[in-house]
Formats: sequence, structure tokens, C-alpha cells
Amino acid sequence: MMNILFVAPYTPSPIRVRPYQFIRHLAQRGHAITLVCAADNAAALDELRTICRRVVAVPVRRTDHLLAYVRALPSALPLQAAHCLTPAMVAAVAQAIKHSEYHVIHIEHLRAAEIVRVALQQCGEGPPAVLDAVDSITLLFERTLRRGANLSSRLRALIDLARTRRYEAAYPHRFAAIAVTSPEDRWALLTLNRTLNQMGGNPIIVAPNGVDLAYFQPYTGPRRTNHIVFTGKMSYHANEAAARFLIEEIMPLVWAQRADVTVTLAGAEPGPRLRAYARDPRITVTGAVPDLRPYLTQAALAVAPIRYGVGVQNKVLEAMATATPVITARQATIALSAQPGRDLIVAGDANSFAHAILTLLTDDERRAALGQAGRRYVEQHHNWQQSVAKLEAGYAIATNNLLYQ
Repeated sequence: MMNILFVAPYTPSPIRVRPYQFIRHLAQRGHAITLVCAADNAAALDELRTICRRVVAVPVRRTDHLLAYVRALPSALPLQAAHCLTPAMVAAVAQAIKHSEYHVIHIEHLRAAEIVRVALQQCGEGPPAVLDAVDSITLLFERTLRRGANLSSRLRALIDLARTRRYEAAYPHRFAAIAVTSPEDRWALLTLNRTLNQMGGNPIIVAPNGVDLAYFQPYTGPRRTNHIVFTGKMSYHANEAAARFLIEEIMPLVWAQRADVTVTLAGAEPGPRLRAYARDPRITVTGAVPDLRPYLTQAALAVAPIRYGVGVQNKVLEAMATATPVITARQATIALSAQPGRDLIVAGDANSFAHAILTLLTDDERRAALGQAGRRYVEQHHNWQQSVAKLEAGYAIATNNLLYQ
């Protein structure tokens, strides 16, 4: 058993699925977890208090974020790293370090990295820190600059890109171990390390995202055979870009041949442009939903026309877990070992997406085979227990503990 201080810049939850599942499975495996996080989800905090030994939830207001950004602007610190860098967050982490002995500090995301570094400086010493970087934010910003959905997302990427490159390049020298979701993200961080920093340092391990296979069960009941779904947090710029590509470029080609096809955009915080799509009776824009499963299981197809992004796309894995056939862009498959044509369908431009949608909507047998293959794939390759075992190996390296290696 390890005593773990887990620091997150938001409340882990079924929406913030990676830290939430890590905490759940680490606790199931016998580890004691103290969670310090920003308080932004009361219901999730109630559940986490039943799992963790202790939970410290720190209120972080919008003005706190803005002040942190202003303080960071004259420095070389990425604005992402400043996101939750508030005196209250630093004090909560420092207090936890001083009043208990931990084997390791788990840092969730770049947004919590500097909180822990400042807290450790204040304490003078502390346990080794393992950063779950999740993705390479540098890689995400580079892709956002090229294909961002709007000017504001491209501007934010431009402002923070150079700072983030330098910060991520130093990861192997700042943290005892680093975890990412995919080999591509590991390659990106290693390339930065070689190019912009002294080569070498501590290891970068790949701990892929999993799927809650008990929650996302394969569905074999009736589906709406003229209906497709796209899921994701719609305020995220990459998801907004994908939704706009789907509705504005792909669906007109589909409707030209089948006017009866309907589509749902299921996910929280759609902006005005996405909400306006609902004026068309063939389009449903849900906003936040308590459970994505009904939206996946009523659809004949799940589509993920990702224009850019990094890491593992949970929307693809969750659809596959429900045995919903998936059509996606190549970008969403880079982090997967799924076989195109067997486990899912890969499309490129609007024409190939529309062709794949129209073809599959008329082929019940093919849809069923794709759904079954997708479920088998996630069962074999995206089990949270396997990912947590890899995370434990990172802890073991950080603490020089051979138990989990």
C-alpha cells in the first residue's frame, strides 16, 4: 500500500474521467489517497469522500483564475500552468505535505504542476512528484493554431505555445516520472526534451485511458436506424470544430441523398453557434446530460470527425464499449491500436465521412459486426486496471520501490 497525495486542478468526476478512474482503482488496489483539488463539482466531491482517506476541496473563483493569468503574463510560466496557481491551492497542498507522510505526490495535468512545485519549495522537502501530463499541450496548441475552430482558440494557443514548449521540455528534469495517454504524446515530450532542454532525465511512461466496461455495457437492442450521434464537451474548441465540420460540411452531403437522417450533438456547454443548429428539426443539441449511454445506444452510428487533437479520445472508446459502430477521423485513431475497417471506420474529408455514414445506415449486418468488434477491442486494450498498473510502475520508479515493477 502507498500513501498518495493526489493534486488536481478540478474535481475528478465521470466527466474528468482519467483522474476519477485512477483514484477509484488505486483505492480498490489498497492505496490510501488524500485528494487536494479545486472545488467545482459538489456531487462528485461527495462520492470522492467515500473513496479517499481525505478530501480537501479548495474554492477557486473565476477572478482567481484571471489574477493567476495576470501574474503569469510577465514571466515564462505557461498560462495553463497558472490556471489554478492560487495562494489557497498552494497553501492546501503545502499543508497536506507538512502534516502527513506520503510515498508519492500524483499531479493531475500541467494545470496542477506548478502548484505542487511551489508548495514543495515552501516546505523545503517532500515526497517525489509524479506528473500525469495526460497529453502534450504543446502538440495540442500547434494543431489548434493550424485548425482551431475560432480566432479566440487560435489566439490562446499562440500566446501560450512558446512558454508551454519550454515548460514541457523540462518535465523529465522537474518530476520523478511522467505519464501520458499515448505513444504520440510521449514522442512529442521526448522530442521537446531533446530539442529545447538537456537531453535525458526521468522516464515518460504511457498509461492509456481506459473505459468503465461495467458502466458502458454493449447494447444489442433496437436503435434508430436513421440517427447518428456526436458526443463531447462542446465548449472544448476541438469538439466545437468537429461539430461544425459535421453539421456544416458532412451532413449536407448526407441529407442530399437521405433527408430523413437525424443527428444529436450530446455534451455540455455548447456555444451560440452550436445551439443555433437546433433550429433545424433534424438536429438535437442537448447541452449537459446526466448520462451519455442513452444517446449512444439509441443511435445507429457514433461519429467523431475530429479536426485536430491529442491523446486518446474517450468519446470513441465509450461508443465502442456500448457496441455502437464508430466512424472517426484518423487523428482520433493515432493513440489507438484499433484496426480500421474491423474495429471502426476511418474517414478523411467530408465526402468520405458522408459516404461511410450513408453506406453503414443501409447495412444492418455490417453495423452489428463493427459494434461487436469495437467492444472486443476496448475489452482487450482499454481496461483501467491495466492503466493503473502502469501508473503504479511509474510510482515505483519515482520512489525506487521495486514492488510494482
